[in-house]
Amino acid sequence: MVKGLRIIAFCMSVAALATGCMLSNDNITVFSYSYEFSTSDEGWDGDFADYPEGDSIFYELNFKRDTVPGTSGNRKGLMLSGNNHSDDLFMFVRKKLTGLKPNTTYRVLFNVRFASKEKTGAVGAGGAPGESVFVKAGITLERPEKFLTDGMYRMNVDIGSQSQAGNDAMVLGHIGVAANTERFTEVFRNNNSTNSFLITTDQSGDVWVLIGTDSGYEGITTVYYTTIDIFFNEAG
Repeated sequence: MVKGLRIIAFCMSVAALATGCMLSNDNITVFSYSYEFSTSDEGWDGDFADYPEGDSIFYELNFKRDTVPGTSGNRKGLMLSGNNHSDDLFMFVRKKLTGLKPNTTYRVLFNVRFASKEKTGAVGAGGAPGESVFVKAGITLERPEKFLTDGMYRMNVDIGSQSQAGNDAMVLGHIGVAANTERFTEVFRNNNSTNSFLITTDQSGDVWVLIGTDSGYEGITTVYYTTIDIFFNEAG
């Protein structure tokens, strides 16, 4: 679903996740892209990076659209799972977005809802299973993908390292949920208008969105992305 909205509609739609939204310029065009995965993967696909060549089975890497555990089949999400033997596993989903204005700078807001069962305050090898697995989001002009270098799969875009942002991805938070949970629980992570992501489109107006987790926890991490919203506001 893609919608072109005026600035007042944008402020109303993201009031719960953005602060400081201004109504001073009624001529700014805003685009919103919203995805939920109840009937399909909506054209998203997933992949993994920061692991050695030939080790996908050892790392237990798995991506698919699946039922969120404990929801009796009525809640679907994009599931990513992996065993972080490298202490740096990156698990991500991506999608090409079209319809933006060419050669235009946008401030981008992300609202990412996912299910996790990793409780806060837990201790694990290399780091906490909740607070040491960082949710990242970014917009790129080239397709974000892994490439092989020196026997390791790395990303072709700059995602940073674990808790550190990169030029092409920002940190939205971590995957930890309530301290007393043992079940998959839906939470959301987002940025706001004081911490927007900047991107300038090229002559095509097409971009790629990247959502993922960058892990410092040396164990199995599984997340289900259930809703992804991306809002583009012309920087002016």
